[in-house]
Amino acid sequence: MSDTFDLETLAVRAGTQRSQFNEHSEAIFLTSSFVFDSAAQAADRFGGQEPGNIYSRFTNPTVTMLQDRLAALEGAEFCVATSSGMSAILACVMGLLSAGDHIVASRSIFGTTVQLFGNILKRFGVETTFVPLADLAAWQQAVQPNTKLFFVETPSNPLTEVCDIAALADIAHQSGAWLAVDNCFCTPMLQRPLDLGADIVIHSATKYLDGQGRVLGGAVLGSKQLMEGVYGFLRTAGPTLSAFNAWVILKGLETLKIRMDAHSCNALELAQWLEAQPWVERVYYPGLPSHTQHQLAMKQQKTGGGIVAFDVRGGKEAAWRLVDATRMVSITANLGDTKTTITHPATTTHSRVTAEARAAAGIGDGLLRVAVGLESVADIKTDLARGLS
Repeated sequence: MSDTFDLETLAVRAGTQRSQFNEHSEAIFLTSSFVFDSAAQAADRFGGQEPGNIYSRFTNPTVTMLQDRLAALEGAEFCVATSSGMSAILACVMGLLSAGDHIVASRSIFGTTVQLFGNILKRFGVETTFVPLADLAAWQQAVQPNTKLFFVETPSNPLTEVCDIAALADIAHQSGAWLAVDNCFCTPMLQRPLDLGADIVIHSATKYLDGQGRVLGGAVLGSKQLMEGVYGFLRTAGPTLSAFNAWVILKGLETLKIRMDAHSCNALELAQWLEAQPWVERVYYPGLPSHTQHQLAMKQQKTGGGIVAFDVRGGKEAAWRLVDATRMVSITANLGDTKTTITHPATTTHSRVTAEARAAAGIGDGLLRVAVGLESVADIKTDLARGLS
């Protein structure tokens, strides 16, 4: 596909490979292995002398179509699809780092990512220093001679904090490190980190890329040279995306543009309404002028996105009362769905993070996160108002 096509066109058509049957919708290749014409061809395939499919742990036509389409959307040379968002982060780290290397990561990241960096990787000799997301001086001060990777979510989960990607990329590159950006909340429709200087983009395709809460998936994107290490880890260790899940996510990408526009529109209206509620102490949404980094967000994002977080007066008791009073909104920690979801981060997504770390990241007992869906905004307001009254 030509680079001159708009993103919404690439989301529908990029990466498509038709079989001999010339099907219009992408085919699902549900096969574990592929047959070779000869022993010589098999040897050439395994040895890398001839391109082509070998074994669905690391080569599958449906997965390849997804990788090529997502790479086109992010402006990346290469994409490695994985079985989940967390396996994408793991594949990135295991494919590019070694024991003795150092990571600088935002402290405002998904709770499970904190556990991966702070506990599991530490057992294998990879240390992580956590710093405030928007404090560029803190990133600079955290750099060590063995620092190889900067890792950030922007906007962050769950407080929708925003960092200056271009400025952070400069600091990383001056330090000889790569910058990886988790672009889950924005998707390439709202933000393209590689265009701003990042080296790696990470996705939990489970979220907005699928868009209907159906399957798990993940992706790592960047230059072909950089992704060779990630692909090597996938080929050997096997955190593989299934062909069926790849096909579902391909279908999700076709509607990504219109969904992200609708999510963002609904989220902005809901955030404005929440700011006017007396039982709400603070609303966190990059599309609001009251957001600390509103101007930066509007500079590097097209919209504020679909995630709204807010603090309610009364702490955990009040927050749980609001959650339990809902009748339509789904009580689940997943996000990026057509259905609006609500969660209490301190006791769900960040429950395994220490209380001290949660406090440092600004995740209080009264904080709630709403992933705004595609229902009527009036109905979403009515449902949340039951617990706010």
